[in-house]
Amino acid sequence: MTAGSIRIVGIADTDSYVKWAAALVGSAPATWERSMRILDTPLAVSDDQLRAALATSGLPADAVERLTLAELQRSVVDDPPDVVIVGARGPLARVLVRLLAAGPARPVVVTGLPGISVPATRKALFYRQGADLFVVHSRRERADFAALSVSTSIRHRFALATLPFAAAAVRAGGRGRVGEATDIVFAAQAVVPSERDDRVRVADMLRRLASADVARRVVVKLRAAAGEHQTHRESHSYPELLRSLGPLPENLVLSTAPMQSALDEATGLVTVSSTAAIEAIARGIPVLALDTFGVSPALINVVFEGSGVLGGEDDLLAGRFRLPPTSWSRENYLHDAEEDDWTAAIERLVDLRRRGLLAHPILPTGRGGRLRLAWERKSVLGRMDRSPAGRWALVVGIPVRSIVRTMRRAGNRLQVSRSAGPMSSR
Repeated sequence: MTAGSIRIVGIADTDSYVKWAAALVGSAPATWERSMRILDTPLAVSDDQLRAALATSGLPADAVERLTLAELQRSVVDDPPDVVIVGARGPLARVLVRLLAAGPARPVVVTGLPGISVPATRKALFYRQGADLFVVHSRRERADFAALSVSTSIRHRFALATLPFAAAAVRAGGRGRVGEATDIVFAAQAVVPSERDDRVRVADMLRRLASADVARRVVVKLRAAAGEHQTHRESHSYPELLRSLGPLPENLVLSTAPMQSALDEATGLVTVSSTAAIEAIARGIPVLALDTFGVSPALINVVFEGSGVLGGEDDLLAGRFRLPPTSWSRENYLHDAEEDDWTAAIERLVDLRRRGLLAHPILPTGRGGRLRLAWERKSVLGRMDRSPAGRWALVVGIPVRSIVRTMRRAGNRLQVSRSAGPMSSR
């Protein structure tokens, strides 16, 4: 088998997964035939989001097309590629993996997560069962996911790839215009932090940071423009929150440009836990990961423990941006590129496929059986799923889901009541 004959296709729908899948496919060997498919779902990227995702991916626009799930299914049956990268939220990833892994001439199915994935979670493994390869992006991720895979008996084969955004940042070189870059860039996130009061506090920090030095810009780098969908629904957008604080300094600006463009002008980056921190570090731009709201898996900032880049409001206003030690970087997303083994792993799997030795995975349906699968399909495709099973799952699933949630809440209250009894008698 020659590597040049491999045809690889990425499939994704939402902004972060499209950016990740396009960048990963684009970083595959140039001798491979590389393309992307944008799946039509209620949260699919806009044309502007797609252009931004492709800007640093290495994929040309003419290598990308939009299609429905039915069209995808027909294309995989009629002309199956060698490899498919599934970039999707858990329930949709589960739908796609099952669809792709079922056919007689099925492709090699590869999956992964689009950003910082520490700590490893059982859900990430569960929803992607049946994939032939799970791509991780750091030494730490590989160790943590491998251990979790064993402890949960949700078996996966893992391979290492440099986080595509970090690889693009390395290619972009150091700071943009050396000696001239002055921007402080804030990498916004849709649900971190999630509470409105916490997000107002961040907005106020940025406002005060801009007012403290009108000679520099404070750039709020947004994930999407108004009306565009994101992987995670944003309830309290920063444009809205900033406007609620009153007149804004002229040097506090909003941007939806690609992150690489924002970093070209950056002398520092602040975030809670955005993967943009890794991009900045890769370019030698100091960062500050806010620990104002704590450090926890929910905030996706546990990974920054021991990095030296965690800091609070005082650090931000004083401009104390930092770079982590090399030892931390090597374990967390900035390992040597020579350690990457994902393309070699794919080549081995493609060789097995061509020799008819690629096993068909066992795909458990889990609780609820086929009804649950139909429900998951309907939940991610919405009105775009017109199947009878989807309609039936909607009729049955919503009442059942409400009952289960009510029973869980009642059980939780009972547990609290029981635990409170002995405490009150002491």
